Amino acid sequence: MDPVRNPYAPGAGQRPPELAGREREISQFEVVLERVARARPERSMVLTGLRGVGKTVLLNTFRSMALQRLWGTGKLEARPDQSIRRPVASALHMAVRELAPRHRAPDRIDDFLSVLKAFALRDPKAPKGSSVTAQFGIDVPAARGRADSGDLEVDLTELFTDAASVAADLGVGIALFVDEMQDVPAPDVSALCAACHELSQVGGPLIVVGAGLPHLPSVLSASKSYSERLFRYARIDRLDREAADQALIAPAEREDVIFKREALDALYEAADGYPYFVQAYGKVTWDVAAGSPVTAADVAVAAPEAEGELAVGFFGSRYERATPAEREYMRAMALIGDDPVPTSNVADELGRKPSSLSPARDGLIKKGLIYSSERGLIAFTVPHFGKFLRSQPA
Repeated sequence: MDPVRNPYAPGAGQRPPELAGREREISQFEVVLERVARARPERSMVLTGLRGVGKTVLLNTFRSMALQRLWGTGKLEARPDQSIRRPVASALHMAVRELAPRHRAPDRIDDFLSVLKAFALRDPKAPKGSSVTAQFGIDVPAARGRADSGDLEVDLTELFTDAASVAADLGVGIALFVDEMQDVPAPDVSALCAACHELSQVGGPLIVVGAGLPHLPSVLSASKSYSERLFRYARIDRLDREAADQALIAPAEREDVIFKREALDALYEAADGYPYFVQAYGKVTWDVAAGSPVTAADVAVAAPEAEGELAVGFFGSRYERATPAEREYMRAMALIGDDPVPTSNVADELGRKPSSLSPARDGLIKKGLIYSSERGLIAFTVPHFGKFLRSQPA
């Protein structure tokens, strides 16, 4: 079939042509937006799940929903070696810029920007001088005595409070979206939770919407015990059969193409319901199919090519980031099984003491290749990664 008309879109954070199976999460966020708009108490929201399940896609969808309600929005991607001070400043600057044209008091916007500039300038790793805020285009003088103490918890609370006040003037809210939230440094996680907690008590119309790996709730609870009540958690998992079929069928029908039932059976078995895999197998199957209807034979021809592409782009790129010792550790995990495995079993598989393997394990966690689902247990962050490793030569 015509590859130009191929509707499927496997890509990092790229919205699929049919966002199937996420109606519950979208409905939940609709409620959050509506309650905040009505000054009702509401928790911020956190999405968790393995890589490839569509967390970033949902995060972007939520942002679009907020924009449609004329909210101010900003987004950042956390990094383990970077304080969130400057990324948060940039994201909130973007959010307030979206609100500024509708605000009737320009002085209020300037007052907030001066506080924002003071907040950004307190970054201990920022270059000396004003270059830290040059990228924001903030040309008002930095405020003094507000969000500039150098204590991130205090400063973030004051900044969020002032940003929420600007939004409240317009009867809307501000949504700050944080991707890869598990990578926020521990002190910054604590400050972020404290600021959200303070804001929830005063009812300010600002919410934080995070997305991260399955262990993100434990990261948050380790920083502040009340984080379990501070956020609404939504676990994003693989699609059920109906939703996976819909993700394939709906885009194809818009191009006057249909799938035979046997083809859908084969595609679901191959993709296992993971959204990224659904798009990857769907795209290659479209390209190899002679025409409509798409058959199981087309899927059989496409599967090896799709698996080859995943082996290079989805699995291989991550595997290459690991050191030899880390690769050895992951191979041992894969040999034990695909479920979360005890770290002691990995040590037994390698014939080593658990303490000697700590550097490899910690390195893999930092690189986002494995996570600790609970104390003493580890698992791959990427679905089917164990299967991929078992297929590789030792």
